[in-house]
Amino acid sequence: MTAPDYRLQRNAFGRLELTTAGGETHTGVVPVRAFPISAPDDGIGLVDPHGRELAWIEQLSELPDEMRALVESELSGREFIPEIRRLISVSSFATPSTWQVETDRGTTTFVLKGEEDIRRLDSPALLIADSHGIHFLIRDRYALDAPSRRFLDRFL
Repeated sequence: MTAPDYRLQRNAFGRLELTTAGGETHTGVVPVRAFPISAPDDGIGLVDPHGRELAWIEQLSELPDEMRALVESELSGREFIPEIRRLISVSSFATPSTWQVETDRGTTTFVLKGEEDIRRLDSPALLIADSHGIHFLIRDRYALDAPSRRFLDRFL
């Protein structure tokens, strides 16, 4: 593992700062995953508040422990994609419909506006957007229990 030619730290206001080898400091740096679902630890860009890439991380595991902890902390604060473990009920098989689901973060209810809000990812994964724009992940739709698969099949 080679040390990167930049330094990451939090400033007094808790914002992420990147200091280049030349001594230039960028405040408000945001890590962005290139492939957040299929390869979450590979390909992470560090961008400034204007979206310009300042640094590229091939693999998160290549960073020194302190930097990796900062990047992971920042990513977890930005990303909120609950994973659906079970579909408990669906109000109607026509949209819009209200779904009650069990996720890795607890039980919740959301409204599915239309079938187009269910995106197929690399098989067998699905990404479902609710009426508020919150995304829910089903990592493997075939691993769901039989009643959950039956509910889901009505919309696919």
